[in-house]
Amino acid sequence: MDIVDIFVPGRLCLFGEHSDWAGGYRRIDSSIPMGYCLIVGTNQGIYARAKKHNSKLIVKTTLPDGKVLGPHEIEMDPKKLLEVAQAGGFYSYSAGVAYHTMCHYNVRGLEIESYKMDLPIRKGLSSSAANNVLVARAFNQLYDLKLTKRGEMEIAYQGEILTPSRCGRMDQACAYGNVPVFLTFDGERMDVDEVYPRETIYMVVADLRAGKNTQKILADLNACYPKSGGKIGEDVRYYLGPVNKDIVTRARDVLGNGDAAQIGALMSESQRFFDMFIAPACPEELLSPKLHFVLTNPELTDYIYGGKGVGSQGDGCVQFVARGQAEQKKLIKKLKELEMDPYPLMIYPVKDSVAQ
Repeated sequence: MDIVDIFVPGRLCLFGEHSDWAGGYRRIDSSIPMGYCLIVGTNQGIYARAKKHNSKLIVKTTLPDGKVLGPHEIEMDPKKLLEVAQAGGFYSYSAGVAYHTMCHYNVRGLEIESYKMDLPIRKGLSSSAANNVLVARAFNQLYDLKLTKRGEMEIAYQGEILTPSRCGRMDQACAYGNVPVFLTFDGERMDVDEVYPRETIYMVVADLRAGKNTQKILADLNACYPKSGGKIGEDVRYYLGPVNKDIVTRARDVLGNGDAAQIGALMSESQRFFDMFIAPACPEELLSPKLHFVLTNPELTDYIYGGKGVGSQGDGCVQFVARGQAEQKKLIKKLKELEMDPYPLMIYPVKDSVAQ
């Protein structure tokens, strides 16, 4: 195979944000509950074309606003790749994946042109994870590594944690495309179960055009583990333990039934508990006034079953379950009037799935 065309979507955490790293603490304290989340790939993503290169990693990227970065060249030398990965910056993610792949497989270089990206970046939709899965998939297909989706996820994850970004394990589940997956986190182990809705679910994800400090959110919440933080820490662990398990397992069942109304109701329930138990641990970021303004806006009531924050939460993005296809279109129009950037998301039954 000389050239491959690849599409990788972003990742939307429907339920269970922060559960991946929280469940990871079981590797040092088995009394901490396992983590659970339910995620799905977005309809937006990164479109790329890749081919082999004898000695370099060459990356060229067209951003959502049309700006072109690169081509940027890095020698396929482990020391140089690791140096770029650890330095951070736009190319650190691709370098981290290339480093990990080169250390474990007999590969040479890659030339990747991401010629289209309609996925918002730095908004909780895992644009960096999508890029990493793309690079891992390019190595896999061009060098016939025979990796499963789980294998591509693992390479993408190991590549990202070499960078200053300390992501969790759920982000790389964008490898499964538009098929929802139920993830279980038990220390270093992650189990993946695919979920196939019986009916199409119409959703809208919107960039709030505000901002958040994800690193602070993660630092403040991690400070509550394994058993610290007083009453606030207890509340964080309670939410990410039994409360999260209850909500996410119920969400898996209603999603499988294609029950949009119940999914929306569970999102609103999840947000209430998040605000009660999690937000006090990082009030500067998680009080998120713009998010709550939108979630409680009476102008949207007729179009939605419910909604919640996205990713680490905060004023990054919001997600809604629309009452149907027509309501989805009206909701998108209304959110634009509110000066936000909305994106449609359809979760399809298996027979209609557009998973890559």
